[in-house]
Amino acid sequence: MAKRLVVIGAGESGVGSAILAQKQGFDVWVSDAGKIQDKYKDVLIKYTIPFEEGKHSEEQLLNADLVVKSPGVPDAAPLIKKLKARGVPVISEIEFAGRYNQAKTICITGSNGKTTTTMLIYHLLQTAGLKVGLAGNVGQSFAWQVAEKTYEYYVLELSSFQLDGMYEFKADVAILLNITPDHLDRYDYQLQNYVNSKFRILQNQTANDFFIYGADDPIIQKELDKRSISATCLPFGWEKAPGNGAGIEGEDLVINWKKKSFNMSIFDIALQGKHNTYNSMAAGLAGMVLTIKNDKIRESLSDFKGVEHRLERFLTVHGIEFINDSKATNVNSTWYALESVSKPIIWIAGGVDKGNDYEALNDLVKDKVRAIICLGVDNQKIKEAFAGLVPDIIETEDMTDAVRSAYYLAKNGETVLLSPACASFDLFENYEDRGRQFKDAVREL
Repeated sequence: MAKRLVVIGAGESGVGSAILAQKQGFDVWVSDAGKIQDKYKDVLIKYTIPFEEGKHSEEQLLNADLVVKSPGVPDAAPLIKKLKARGVPVISEIEFAGRYNQAKTICITGSNGKTTTTMLIYHLLQTAGLKVGLAGNVGQSFAWQVAEKTYEYYVLELSSFQLDGMYEFKADVAILLNITPDHLDRYDYQLQNYVNSKFRILQNQTANDFFIYGADDPIIQKELDKRSISATCLPFGWEKAPGNGAGIEGEDLVINWKKKSFNMSIFDIALQGKHNTYNSMAAGLAGMVLTIKNDKIRESLSDFKGVEHRLERFLTVHGIEFINDSKATNVNSTWYALESVSKPIIWIAGGVDKGNDYEALNDLVKDKVRAIICLGVDNQKIKEAFAGLVPDIIETEDMTDAVRSAYYLAKNGETVLLSPACASFDLFENYEDRGRQFKDAVREL
């Protein structure tokens, strides 16, 4: 008799998991407590996969042999606790798809820079002519692609929530960019729990695998001192490049691997700013260990177009540059954004605060920000954090008002930066909606 697999959550990852499960001969049931989007409902109907929406029928779920849950469903949810108490394995889509995947995996995690680095490596592998899929937090569902495509490589962006549901999965190349406190509400407000989650990217690696990591990150360094790692370790950072690893020498990015060396001027890298140089080092190292030729690595790093909503230099209106960094939903991301802009800044910030400590931004704000436009339902915390550091702090309640206020305050040669440091759910559906509304408002000036 076929094993019963229940999928909780019918978004991209859930529907992909259901398609792969059906292909592998499971008896599949899909359950979503909310309304399933029409595009996903149509797919489930097409594949004749049974589903429910608007509820979870416990009797249907608790008799599962295996459960694949969406990363948005917390482990602390009562239904998940009941399943685990019954001994039913609850795994992530990535873990499930990994069991049937034959391709090599390059996996990227970190608190900041994940999407940019993932897209950069995907671009690099495509430029080199490899058959490569893009999945995880970006692209199409990993499980769906494993079910229906044949790739030699997958580039996977992995969040801590996805890593938490991964047990047997192994990354051939694991990349850990950085660790800063984020999502601590899901980790009992214990930083070590979040650190442990990020380090799951190393699980099951052997001496034949690779671990690429940010050597300048103090949390990563402290954690490495406690662990013995089987994989080949390749650090990257702002110092001179080690024998195997990447670094900066003068004005050059240098990558060394197995007596081979790669170098290019940091000014020739498409994505400017210190954090993007880090992302480029990580991507370049991945290219080197996958034996991609130097000229293809150089071409990829110099012509990459970047990611929408992440430091997207969008438009210049009357000499004022508008940058869309709506994806900056925490203080650390906004620190990178402020650091990368060299002109005076009119900064649009605010939204749902995840327990932010804005003190880390004080020096950059003092040096670079001429005015702050608050965009949120409750802007009190931002106003208190920067009162006295910035002459003008203005409150707005919608994107059109925020963009117009910024435009009137900005002078020729200055920059208007949307980098909220907060989640978007008070006024927008998500950070993409916030970024699109910003771009629409700029176009209307």
